[in-house]
Amino acid sequence: MKPFSFSKTPIDPATLRRALEDPAAGGYVAFEGWVRNHNEGQAVTRLEYEAFEALACTEGERIVAEAVRRYGVLKAACVHRVGSLEIGDLAVWVGVSSAHRAEAFAACRYIIDEVKHRVPIWKKEHYVNGDSGWVNCERCAAHAHDHAHPVPEA
Repeated sequence: MKPFSFSKTPIDPATLRRALEDPAAGGYVAFEGWVRNHNEGQAVTRLEYEAFEALACTEGERIVAEAVRRYGVLKAACVHRVGSLEIGDLAVWVGVSSAHRAEAFAACRYIIDEVKHRVPIWKKEHYVNGDSGWVNCERCAAHAHDHAHPVPEA
């Protein structure tokens, strides 16, 4: 399993967890980010995720490697969905195996926080009222119309 990857199909946490098993591990921690039905007072019907996958994978792998080094965990990985997702779908998964739980929890939190902050992934929310909008895109929020979100690779 790659340390960081994208998936156009549903994420299978059980399969991913098995890939992190290690005889030296005393525990495993995971984070699952799901598509929720609301954001900032608006009812959400679905999300679309896009990414500049080549750059995003490089940065995502860097983040996972940083977590492994920083917290001394055995194995770690992150998978993020791209494409159209429905309410309740699993959008992002992070898993960490470690000899001790404190390090596993810290590494898992580090990975998801850094992925959200550093990896070029864009989220478009579709609302019940028919509107839609890009979320967590600084250039979108600044109303810069001279940029485009890349189309996910086929």
